[in-house]
Amino acid sequence: MSNSFSKEIVVAFTQMLEGFEDQEVLSKNVSKYASDQTTMARTNDVIWRPQPYISQSYNGLDQTNNFGPYTQLSVPATIGFVKSVPWVMDSLELRDALQEGRLGDAAKQKLASDINIAIMNVASQQGTLVVPVSTAAGKYDDVALADSIMNEQGVPNFDRYAALSSRDYNGMAANLQVASRSFGNKKSDDAYERSSVGMVASFDTYKLDYANRIGAFAGGGSLTMDTRATALNYYVPKGTSTSAAGEINNVDNRYQTVTISSTTGLVGASATTNGDAITFSGVNAVHHITKGDTGRLKTFRIISVLNSTQIVISPPIISAQGGSAAELQYQNTIVTPAATAAIVGLNTTAANINPFWQKDALEILPGRLAVPDDAGAAVLRGTTSNGIEIVMQKQFDIKTSKTLFRVDTLFGVVNKQPEMSGILLWGQT
Repeated sequence: MSNSFSKEIVVAFTQMLEGFEDQEVLSKNVSKYASDQTTMARTNDVIWRPQPYISQSYNGLDQTNNFGPYTQLSVPATIGFVKSVPWVMDSLELRDALQEGRLGDAAKQKLASDINIAIMNVASQQGTLVVPVSTAAGKYDDVALADSIMNEQGVPNFDRYAALSSRDYNGMAANLQVASRSFGNKKSDDAYERSSVGMVASFDTYKLDYANRIGAFAGGGSLTMDTRATALNYYVPKGTSTSAAGEINNVDNRYQTVTISSTTGLVGASATTNGDAITFSGVNAVHHITKGDTGRLKTFRIISVLNSTQIVISPPIISAQGGSAAELQYQNTIVTPAATAAIVGLNTTAANINPFWQKDALEILPGRLAVPDDAGAAVLRGTTSNGIEIVMQKQFDIKTSKTLFRVDTLFGVVNKQPEMSGILLWGQT
């Protein structure tokens, strides 16, 4: 016979959910995709999510030569985070209900933190719109640069968010309370009294009490890449690929392998590091809809270092140098060809990473753990407002007179469009 939860534990679990929702700072500001859990179990918890189409337009009435297929791009999304907080209490400890409540509070704080960190890691490692600022945080102009790079490349101008490290956020607040200081001005009063920044340059801003960091670029000043068409360092988007055995598979078009002069000193993304941010001379960003040259270099992130001359970058260089319809559809750069285009690192000084994004770029995928309700343990389930399911289990061990508790959650995070998310780096020389 399974154990049952007392009324006090049910109430405590409800309060845990309420507190959990309060702490989901980042997960409330990304999009959500509710997948079918049976399908996910049968596909190894991977589902391909479509990226937005980009259309082409042509002049004139006669469009005879302009009819052609569209290329649909998609990215793999994985429900791969299983987070659990277990603890045990004996019959003596259970006499103090406050202890149980405190442990429940600690559990919800840790799980909420795990979700926020997962989102922050994906945003910090895969955001490709890079804004380096030479000064310390403190001016509207700094955040406005992030607004500008998004506008220039056609990122939707709504649902934009920025998560700033505590010191950088407070630096913004300090400037705000001085620059606009006046009695009765709510904006400056909140900045002075609460270190609150609020909305700045189209971004809803949030303060991080922890932030990822990026190291100083150590690749040297003589790295180059051949950007001529013959070097094949451009990318042709494709929806699927066919293996030698004839199998058709989806293609992740967020990354590209390029060949450069040397990879010495370059850093890719890993569980403990964030990849370098770079530009290539003569490789300019374009507006994704109009394909107009922004006049500014396209920024890239190094995802991994493969060998002495090859790196994986994001986004790919889609320059239309191959002339295919898919390249014209998804073109993101204009290249002035050069045999030795200089590679320049943007993260010149180690710094906190301040991610910013458009809501549809980042997506969280709630999962569901199939914990049986009749296998000897009491089970409670709850779902937060953004779809994250929390499972609490309790089981008594008669041999030791101890009660085992655990609180679990299952979810995934994906950056569907790295070109709609980026990082703001202060203190760069």
